Amino acid sequence: MEIQVLDKTFVPFISEKQIQERLGEIANEILRDMNGEIPIFIGVLNGSFMVVSDLVKQYKGSCEMSFVKMASYIGTQSSNQVNQLLGLDIDVTDRRVIIIEDIVDTGNTLVALKKLFEQQRPKEVRICTLCLKPEAYTKDIKLDYVAFEIENKFIVGYGMDYDKHGRNIPEIYQIKE
Repeated sequence: MEIQVLDKTFVPFISEKQIQERLGEIANEILRDMNGEIPIFIGVLNGSFMVVSDLVKQYKGSCEMSFVKMASYIGTQSSNQVNQLLGLDIDVTDRRVIIIEDIVDTGNTLVALKKLFEQQRPKEVRICTLCLKPEAYTKDIKLDYVAFEIENKFIVGYGMDYDKHGRNIPEIYQIKE
């Protein structure tokens, strides 16, 4: 069933069930990889709030979490400029950090995040993203956990917005062309 968000039409793309299943698999992968250590999950706001919530609920080990806020989108287009709006409020020195993104396209936000975290001297930084657009990704930063590789088309829902609307949709929709 198509939906309307502001002036754009979107079609169903990834169901809530598919999202939850993949996040469960990734939570188990992270648990194995942490080998008994307690990770700090760092969600990148605003888009990752649902991903962080559902991933942490399915993570069976001890963990800590926090958020940073980065912004790079205007409407449906990346501005190619990343601004940090809310900084890190937890000490990550010598800790294992999992950065959680809703979506990685160009990778510009990851470059800014990597610089932010290198100053804090963590033991390790891993990247987890719900969606990756491989044809748009231009950086050489390794992504450790990718739930879905998708086409380079605009999506909305499950925390991701179109002009501040649609974040509360429990599944992911793709723009209709």
